[in-house]
Amino acid sequence: MTVDGFARRKLLGILSGGVPAQCCYALAKLGVADLLADGPRTVAELATDCGANPRVLRRLLRGMASLGLFRRMESDTYELTPVGEPLCTAVAGSLRQTAVMHGEEVHRSFGEIMHTVRTGEPAFDQVHGRPFYAYLAEHPDAAGVFAGAMGSERVPATLAGCDLTGVTTLVDVGGGSGGLLAEALRSHPGMRGVLLELADAVRAARARLCESGVADRVDLVEGSFFDQVPHGGDAYVLSRVLHNWADEHATVILRRVRAAMDPGARLLVFEKFLSDNGGSAASAMVDLLMLGMLEGHDRTQAEYRELLTGAGFDVVIVRPSTTDSAESVIEAVPA
Repeated sequence: MTVDGFARRKLLGILSGGVPAQCCYALAKLGVADLLADGPRTVAELATDCGANPRVLRRLLRGMASLGLFRRMESDTYELTPVGEPLCTAVAGSLRQTAVMHGEEVHRSFGEIMHTVRTGEPAFDQVHGRPFYAYLAEHPDAAGVFAGAMGSERVPATLAGCDLTGVTTLVDVGGGSGGLLAEALRSHPGMRGVLLELADAVRAARARLCESGVADRVDLVEGSFFDQVPHGGDAYVLSRVLHNWADEHATVILRRVRAAMDPGARLLVFEKFLSDNGGSAASAMVDLLMLGMLEGHDRTQAEYRELLTGAGFDVVIVRPSTTDSAESVIEAVPA
């Protein structure tokens, strides 16, 4: 059998994928994109400012320039390109913290992927001696990086199609840095919000909600949705939460929400539905990322319905997304 040349090159590209990812991590950790945000700099200047070896930094920049993150100019000078801009800290949709997280916790975990393959348990637990969220609770720096990475994710587009008429208090359970809540409050000036999150995420949310101009309409509650969920909401949101957890723990979360809801309240669940045809490459990569890091997994629409029913809810509306790479929304009420 003769190996097709194109197929071989494609596989080699996949096999070497960890190399540019770790180079991006190093550049993100050094803050090189931030140093280039105001314009081109020489390698010598960059090395001095970020504390890197000039020869190594030159090779990193040259290699990443070949992938389009930087552009080499004359006199050993580099500038940032649109592809590299998301590595800047202050830009909307920044991926700097994502690059750091992938270069540290994710990279180390996937070095032990065979543990997951053989046991079905996340490799993260094997590497770090505890589950992901327990690890974050004991490592504030990693928790801050994770909060920053999650804060860069876009608000689910399906939020715009949800009818929030009559909702005076919206409770975002595990709402991360508050992006969804900020979007909802900007669109509904008479609404108040409550955000339940762990301490590091609450700190990130406070800053983001202040920037959005809605902080005075939000109550920030530090806590775990495994313990208790705030009462008094007209609508509750679980956005990208349930897929992080196995069925047993996802059911506990749903029951805590159910216990907090008054008659007439409703729950909005934003999740990507697992496609019967395998879905997009991006969706498949997210699923593989979770395989090594967390106990959870993506689910089909039917599986989410079953979870909700088992936790005491009736599903009333399902609004599928137009693509399998975006979140759908399930609206449910207490049974």
